[in-house]
Amino acid sequence: MGISAGASADGNSIDKVYDPYVNQLEKELEYRVLYQDDNDDERDGAQRHILGAGLSWSDNLFTELYLIGKKTPAEDFEISAVEAEVKIQLTEQGEYSRDWGVLFELEAERDEHIREASTTLIVLQEWSRWVGTANLSLGYEWGNDIDNEWETAFAGQLRYRYRAALEPALELYWGESSQGLGPVISGSQRLGGRRQLMWELGVILGLDDETPDRNWKLTLEYEF
Repeated sequence: MGISAGASADGNSIDKVYDPYVNQLEKELEYRVLYQDDNDDERDGAQRHILGAGLSWSDNLFTELYLIGKKTPAEDFEISAVEAEVKIQLTEQGEYSRDWGVLFELEAERDEHIREASTTLIVLQEWSRWVGTANLSLGYEWGNDIDNEWETAFAGQLRYRYRAALEPALELYWGESSQGLGPVISGSQRLGGRRQLMWELGVILGLDDETPDRNWKLTLEYEF
């Protein structure tokens, strides 16, 4: 289960399930978008866009910087926040029955005095062609424009490794601000050398009244 600080700060924790792995000498460009489809006019059509650039410093340390933008039915698109992220791979892949990692995130809102820091424990286990990943998160929000508070969140994914170009999955998000469950498909394409393009597309259905009815998510990652 995994939730980024950027996701929870705008009231919707549906975002991305992180794996624990770091590839040495990896560089990455990443784009994520979430589109809300809801019967409530105030939430219908709201969008969150995240653009990031990342770099691994060793075989177990990866950092990434993000720009976070949003668009609502009442407001035009704007860059709303910046976020820094550090991922540490704690165990070698296959060393134990489960692979472990930890993620640290810090986000700052652009037009409001709101800050959020979070820590996420990442665990992954494989059963033949099945891969289960869980992110357990604890975050703290503070600032002059928000009530200081602690938040917890869970995000999980069960994925079937059919083939590299097509891997179906089911994702679950459970937090104080939103709860959702839905299908996701992902894939990757080698482009030669260290270059690789990865994609993920899914729809997460809201499980409570606070979560938009349908949350369409798309992720594109270019590794080189």
